[in-house]
Amino acid sequence: MTVKVRFAPSPTGYLHVGNVRTALVNWLFARQSGGHFVLRVDDTDTQRSETKYNDAIREDLAWLGLNWDSEEHQSKRFERYSLAAQTLVAQGRLYACYETPEELDVQRKMQASRGLPPIYNRAGLKLTEEQKAAYEQKGRNPHYRFLLNDEEMTWDDLIRGHVAMRASTMSDPVLLREDGGPVYTLASVVDDGEMEITHVIRGEDHVSNTAVQVQLYNALGFAVPRFAHMALLKTKEGEMSKRLGGNDIRSLRKAGILPMALDSLLARMGTSDPALPFAELKPLVESFDFAKFGRAPANYDVGELEKINEKLLHQLPFEAVAPQFDFIDEQFWLSIRANIKKLEDVRQWWDILNEAVSADLNDDEWAFIRSTVALLPENPWDDATWDTWLSAIKPTTPRTGKLLFMPLRLALTGREHGPELKKLLPLLGREQVLQRLKGQ
Repeated sequence: MTVKVRFAPSPTGYLHVGNVRTALVNWLFARQSGGHFVLRVDDTDTQRSETKYNDAIREDLAWLGLNWDSEEHQSKRFERYSLAAQTLVAQGRLYACYETPEELDVQRKMQASRGLPPIYNRAGLKLTEEQKAAYEQKGRNPHYRFLLNDEEMTWDDLIRGHVAMRASTMSDPVLLREDGGPVYTLASVVDDGEMEITHVIRGEDHVSNTAVQVQLYNALGFAVPRFAHMALLKTKEGEMSKRLGGNDIRSLRKAGILPMALDSLLARMGTSDPALPFAELKPLVESFDFAKFGRAPANYDVGELEKINEKLLHQLPFEAVAPQFDFIDEQFWLSIRANIKKLEDVRQWWDILNEAVSADLNDDEWAFIRSTVALLPENPWDDATWDTWLSAIKPTTPRTGKLLFMPLRLALTGREHGPELKKLLPLLGREQVLQRLKGQ
């Protein structure tokens, strides 16, 4: 059996960390198994779906190195969902309901007041044809619910182990909206069945959906796929979702986070393996194992992402960044890369070395700085220039250690921290160093 998985984002917004983790885990499993990874765009909500978000999803996945083997759009499959709905109606498993959201809310509150679970009372099943016609004459269009059989739905989850849920604890789910459009539950099952998806890997917030979908797969005559439900990601603010919390992938890109930093962190998040900086996806594919995933919520820490990103940056060869920064050369990159945390810091250090800087120094410090001007080595300059200059300065001043080098660093860069001065001096050049030492 060839493994076939899918990532099904909605083009109603930009991808966030939680979305990408789901895509990444599906992709890793498919690649390790020699399987097929489907990008299946859930664009059945035609009013909220936008082309710009669809394009962004594809761009973000490509940026992360998550190539897909085929692409499907649910908006092109409405006929398939309609045919499936007709099959369910013929089986007596799909029935019309006419309650408004307000009426359903009242029903739930009444049940709660009586200590009953907020489960739909199946009033739609009891309607006569005359009652249905009366509702429609009033302008009410029906939504359609799937009649759950009163049985235990079970599956062996690749992460959660054996799962069992009784249908009697759940409401009959809505499969068709009032406008006739399919909801996620129906569209997903029809697509999984017809596309022969073998494994469904998603967040544990879908566990109750899975219980319902097990019956739906069976009702429509489809093979039931294997399931793996990952614990949700958490931040200090709480659970992440597309709308609450999390980080917009495009914002992370703009901030200079490397794709492999994100891949490295998310692939190991919630597993027993440590998150390490990987320069390529291959070792993540080779080490992937569902048995390593835990049940506890996985903590997403931006600080950890930045640390991994920093370590990767410090290893990057010049060729890897040259296309993004056509104004720098290899000498500049090798001089500053050990002191940057994000790619956006490259521009910052370029500006420091090529534009005027200001230094907060007192009169005594400026007097010391100007006394070093005459000791500045002649051209040509290289990595040894700083040591030569420092050897000439030391016999002329009682200053030592930080009291000696910090005023020079501030005068030359305006910063207390950064690349070693022995690397910066050749980049600045003798004429610019002279100007800065003179406070110009």
